[in-house]
Amino acid sequence: MKWGALLGITTIFTLIALYEWPQMKPTEKKERAAFVTLAVTGWVIAVLLLHFPDMPGPTQIIDAIYKPIGKILEK
Repeated sequence: MKWGALLGITTIFTLIALYEWPQMKPTEKKERAAFVTLAVTGWVIAVLLLHFPDMPGPTQIIDAIYKPIGKILEK
């Protein structure tokens, strides 16, 4: 089941890249770099969530970091 979902995620990523890449001018190097960075980051997060659905979100990570500091500051 996960292989099918992984194939679907990769297919959608590839189709988006094939559609968007030719529309960008060759002189837009920063835009292309930003597109690749954001697309690959999104793909990695999607694959991680596929394999680890109980992975903590950003707010849970921030809570874990700042909760001890908050307890110290309350005293």
